[in-house]
Amino acid sequence: PTSSPYCFYLFIFLLFCTPISLPLPFGEGLFHFYPQNTHQRRSKRSLRHRQHLEKDRRVKKVLDQEGFGRQKRGYRSIDEIYIKMTDPLFSKQWYLINTGQADGTPGLDLNVAEAWGLGYTGRGITIAIMDDGIDYLHPDLASNYNAEASFDFSSNDPYPYPRYTNDWFNSHGTRCAGEVSAAANNNICGVGVAYNSKVAGIRMLDQPFMTDIIEASSISHMPQVIDIYSASWGPTDDGKTVDGPRELTLQAMADGVNKGRGGKGSIYVWASGDGGSYDDCNCDGYASSMWTISINSAINDGRTALYDESCSSTLASTFSNGRKRNPEAGVATTDLYGNCTLRHSGTSAAAPEAAGVFALALEANPNLTWRDMQHLSVLTSKRNQLHDEVHQWRRNGVGLEFNHLFGYGVLDAGGMVKMAKEWKTVPERFHCVAGSLQDVHKIQSGGKLILTISTDSCQGKDNFVRYLEHVQAVVTVNGSRRGDLNINMTSPMGTKSILLSCRPRDDDAKVGFDKWPFMTTHTWGEDPRGTWVLEVGFQGDEPQRGALKEWTLMLHGTQSAPYIDQIVRDYQSKLAMSKKEELEEELDEAVERSLKSLLSKN
Repeated sequence: PTSSPYCFYLFIFLLFCTPISLPLPFGEGLFHFYPQNTHQRRSKRSLRHRQHLEKDRRVKKVLDQEGFGRQKRGYRSIDEIYIKMTDPLFSKQWYLINTGQADGTPGLDLNVAEAWGLGYTGRGITIAIMDDGIDYLHPDLASNYNAEASFDFSSNDPYPYPRYTNDWFNSHGTRCAGEVSAAANNNICGVGVAYNSKVAGIRMLDQPFMTDIIEASSISHMPQVIDIYSASWGPTDDGKTVDGPRELTLQAMADGVNKGRGGKGSIYVWASGDGGSYDDCNCDGYASSMWTISINSAINDGRTALYDESCSSTLASTFSNGRKRNPEAGVATTDLYGNCTLRHSGTSAAAPEAAGVFALALEANPNLTWRDMQHLSVLTSKRNQLHDEVHQWRRNGVGLEFNHLFGYGVLDAGGMVKMAKEWKTVPERFHCVAGSLQDVHKIQSGGKLILTISTDSCQGKDNFVRYLEHVQAVVTVNGSRRGDLNINMTSPMGTKSILLSCRPRDDDAKVGFDKWPFMTTHTWGEDPRGTWVLEVGFQGDEPQRGALKEWTLMLHGTQSAPYIDQIVRDYQSKLAMSKKEELEEELDEAVERSLKSLLSKN
């Protein structure tokens, strides 16, 4: 211990050593001496023993060894975290720094303290809150409000202020904005994840009905000024709706990731949905899009929130509330008309937290592309102490740990900014239609329809995909009860993705799924070559029947290894593991090519 006065002695014996000395392996004749009967007396150093040794004929030299400090790397003690903030709700923002508030689990947080300690607070980054407007006059938001990047598409004017209602129904956007960009040290409410970032308000949810043009206009608003778009909305979470973006919105999102931010791509963050176990976020075309980062939530002790939807398209998680009655277990943030609240919740609260973490990463490295941000999310998210009672944590074919509800884990702001700072943009992305089955296949209760597609993932062609990012199974299927359908897909490396879970409230017997793109991120980094297996069946008490008319397998990823040139600082990290895997695979393939070349010459 650094504070111990216990004195060690190093000395060189000329004769046979005494029983109280230990020979050291790195020097002949060098011994570590423990004075007899002093191991219990640690209150002071013993001058008498030193003098005794100096007088001993057998001792040539006596050296005092002073104690000094060493610290475990990667270990963060909650007691050592000290962030000075004057904001009254900061101590209740457990999702920022969790010390056990509201009976939470200490250390289960976004690790923003490390990112802030490195100097990253979101400065220079603009996040747009696409919602019911934001109270830009709020004293905790006004200094960070970006008026230039704001617009009201519900009323068609540049002032996205929320419409007044007696029940404060339109407080949603203001609460989300505070999570991201609430100012620090102003004695008002709490602190934003990226408290020096700019926040823009895009009011687009407060009209009698949504239109394709309103959504498309909002998603494509000022893409060279806005860096991150945060959306805490989607199709109705009633467990029976299957819906997604229409034509104009799809085009706007495609343009955003290809042209936004000077070609680096707009970053779209989406709440995964609040339909709970009755719904599946793969039936939400926004959350399951490849172009969005779908975020789920955990509560402050690591359990799932009761409203959490699970699906294979979720990439990562942050925090919200959804089980506890403790009034301080919710998300503390800004509220309408200069007020504060402790009651923000839902995956609505989770998505803005993620947007704030991404703002910190963009400040660390403004050159990150939209795909870089997804790779960083996969590599730096942590399992931490997250617990799902239904779905176990598993590893995919390249060793990356994932959960069907939490994705690759909870975002780690400190880990992300450190990796982002030295990140090298991932290689070009390619798309391969790996195969398609167009025949009608009947599905009956009590059995499973099993189909396979064997693919070389377009090897030998310009669009060859070797390292996976996203995989889509475009499926046309209907049944006597859509809610009883269950669809699983297994990759050639053995990773099983649940593409569709049962939805007890979905009674549809006519529409089914028409060319619906079910998406999985669970095979991230895998080699797609080989045989893919699709399993379709019914789960329920009543006998059902149906038919699958199409399964098209679409692979999206890179031809070259995305992590092989990245700098590794932590050799226990997911990046280190993935890079090692890539190096071994590259070596194996190089040897195989050499052998084939030699055989062909012979």
